[in-house]
Amino acid sequence: MLVLTRKKGEQLVIRLGGETVYVRVLEVAGERVRIGITAPLSVAVHREEVARRIQAEEEQEAQFAAARH
Repeated sequence: MLVLTRKKGEQLVIRLGGETVYVRVLEVAGERVRIGITAPLSVAVHREEVARRIQAEEEQEAQFAAARH
């Protein structure tokens, strides 16, 4: 895991092949940090719990499709 320190208004850049994702610190209030993410539409951005639910649903659909064949 890469650990970075950023202040309000600073950002980091993530390059995924030919795609670039920007993550900016918008606000720090106590233990909460608000971030803004700018990413191409081809890059899915989800909170972890949502991403896990999507993955579980996709796995269920794949199992269902395999069982039908």
